[in-house]
Amino acid sequence: MDRPTAGRAAVIAGLGAYVPERVVTNDMLAEHLDTSDEWIRTRTGISTRHVVEPGTATSDLAVEAGARALKSAGGLTPDVLVLATTTPDRPCPGTAPDVAARLGLGRIPAFDVSAVCTGFLYALATGAGFIASGLAERVLVVAAEAFTTILNPADRTTSVIFGDGAGAVLLRAGDPAEPGAVKALDLGSDGTGRDLITVPAGGSAQRSTGLPAKPADTYFQMDGKPVFMNAVLHMTASSKKVLDEIGWQVSDVDAFVGHQANLRILHAVADRLKIPREKAVVNVDRVANTAGASIPLALADAAADGTLRPGDRVLMTAFGGGLTWGSTAVEWPGIEAG
Repeated sequence: MDRPTAGRAAVIAGLGAYVPERVVTNDMLAEHLDTSDEWIRTRTGISTRHVVEPGTATSDLAVEAGARALKSAGGLTPDVLVLATTTPDRPCPGTAPDVAARLGLGRIPAFDVSAVCTGFLYALATGAGFIASGLAERVLVVAAEAFTTILNPADRTTSVIFGDGAGAVLLRAGDPAEPGAVKALDLGSDGTGRDLITVPAGGSAQRSTGLPAKPADTYFQMDGKPVFMNAVLHMTASSKKVLDEIGWQVSDVDAFVGHQANLRILHAVADRLKIPREKAVVNVDRVANTAGASIPLALADAAADGTLRPGDRVLMTAFGGGLTWGSTAVEWPGIEAG
């Protein structure tokens, strides 16, 4: 049974997702990298990914997903827009105000959140906080990534893993006991692991040296083995905290929506939680790792194909650079992705 709840909650009232039309297969990558379709699928579970065309920015993806979430919500107008991204259109200003303007939302507060692959959950928590405090009635939470724009095309260890895309949810104020209410949130970070997932150049740490950046340091870098260990450890522990807080047993979980980093991590976390693998929502095979956008994209795919049904108990968890991690849970509402 769920624990009794009281007060004001953030309720998921709309869902939207968007991926670029261009599809890149493993075989296409193997044409210029020392890799193969079998090597990529065996190690990551990925077969294809969607990639932005030249001239397409993160804001373009965010606008598409945001518009679809608003349509799904029946045209509800947000008071605040929170955008999670690791690939803003430019270092300054933030991308969110541009997205809000292009969506026709007027002069509402709009700002970026940076937590890499945990970005959606951090942005969701921010939006839920606005609603719980009474500062907003409705918040549009968008996670958008043009992640392939920061990858070294010659590095097979990273360029095969990631794809581009965006997902969004519209939160509204509601009752904590109703379907769609964000039941609990657990967030954490460990800055001592900042160099495990990073783009070393381009920020004040590198620019303040007065030295030119090394070409390789302008691209995304990741230390795979410790990232794998930390991801499994923190996603598992964070998920357990959320389940304990709301009083769910593992057997109560109908759908496990983990960050779509790769299939091995998803299965490892599910196994540690003792959640049957068949309950894990998987779309990493089709869209690859879309960083902060992966959870809302997975939710949209699962809602569209009937994997998620109204009333299903959904556990979400993610891990990303920072290091950052987080989890949440909802009882799935009767909504369709826009």
